[in-house]
Amino acid sequence: MNTENQGGKLAKGIRRVKVLAGKGSVRLGEAKKRLKAWVWANLPQILVTVLILAFLLVYFWHSIFITIKSGEAGVFYRRFRGGTEVDRVYPEGFYVISPWDTMTIYNVRFQAIFHEMPALTKKGLNITIRLNIRYIPHYYLLGVLHQAVGPNYLNTVVIPEVEGTLRKIVGSLDADEVYTTQRGVIQTLVNEAIVQVAQRYVRIDDVNITEIRLPLRIQEAIETKLKEQQIAEAYVFKLDREKQEAERKRIEAGGIKDYNAMVGSSLTEKVLKWQGVQATQEIAKSPNTKVIIIGGGKDGLPVILDTNR
Repeated sequence: MNTENQGGKLAKGIRRVKVLAGKGSVRLGEAKKRLKAWVWANLPQILVTVLILAFLLVYFWHSIFITIKSGEAGVFYRRFRGGTEVDRVYPEGFYVISPWDTMTIYNVRFQAIFHEMPALTKKGLNITIRLNIRYIPHYYLLGVLHQAVGPNYLNTVVIPEVEGTLRKIVGSLDADEVYTTQRGVIQTLVNEAIVQVAQRYVRIDDVNITEIRLPLRIQEAIETKLKEQQIAEAYVFKLDREKQEAERKRIEAGGIKDYNAMVGSSLTEKVLKWQGVQATQEIAKSPNTKVIIIGGGKDGLPVILDTNR
């Protein structure tokens, strides 16, 4: 009996499930029909909404999807959650952010710029200086640099600091000193500018003065002065050389004089005759045919005639 009751309950349950499933299918079909009817009824509004969303997505695409390329780094600004993140630098990669937030990208490679600036010398002469400045921002201080200075740090910090330092140096020199001591100016400029700009979160790697332009007449006068100085130095060198040569000849003549005096005092008549006899003996020993006249000459030395000629 229990088995039959259980089997009957199971069959009733299966029939109930089928009935409910049928009702669910009917309800689902009705829901689909109602949705379709609503879509057709509101199709213009739906199309307008989709177009607006698509337009917003395209418009804010570069503000939402951010790519930081090689040699770059990013600083993130949260509009509603704390502002600039000064303690984090975003490395290379792809990021998705809210359209109301901002990612500012910085070039963190070594960069170089040619710059031309006017300056006044010690006596108020206006000159023009062309510079080549190589610089790089401090990577881990990008957030502070962005907050305190901003992306235009080249024109805000680097160039003004270099110009100020160079004007101070040039203002203490005359025109000819600026024109002829470029290496010293460069070294002083680099040492001072690096110290000052480093406090602004940027490092200057090198500053090179490529050209110094003075007014044409001043430049010609300086070049003429330099040429005259070179000629004067050349004359001084020649005079020193001639003086040294004269001193050398005087010493040489004195030595020859002393030598002749010593030799003359040691050559007596007997010594000269003895030297003549020795020379005669050496000549007589040679294999050439000769005629020797004994007792010839004033001093009685042999006279030797060479018959081979």
